[in-house]
Amino acid sequence: MLIEVLKSKIHRVKITQSELHYVGSITIDEALMDAADIVENEKVQIVNINNGERLETYVIKGKRNSGEICLNGPAARKAQVGDIIIIISYCSIEKEAAISHEPKIVFPDDDNKVI
Repeated sequence: MLIEVLKSKIHRVKITQSELHYVGSITIDEALMDAADIVENEKVQIVNINNGERLETYVIKGKRNSGEICLNGPAARKAQVGDIIIIISYCSIEKEAAISHEPKIVFPDDDNKVI
């Protein structure tokens, strides 16, 4: 039996930009993506600490070491620049494998840089 578990988490990053008139998605600094083992086009859940909003979207690769976190398209209505969010990805694995599974969790600094 497959179960869905936490694969990756980027914990507490700041929204640096918002682009309402864009196709959709979230742009994430490539260094943060690598640290969290998140790939371009991967489905992620966004949780906004400031207002409680939750949404799902897909990832676009941002400039490495830029600290960029940009909500694009309709998702831009769910957060303000400066809001703190958590970016979460999940994976489906066998229940037995879930017992020893260790997710990648990244705690960036105040400038959205990998520590």
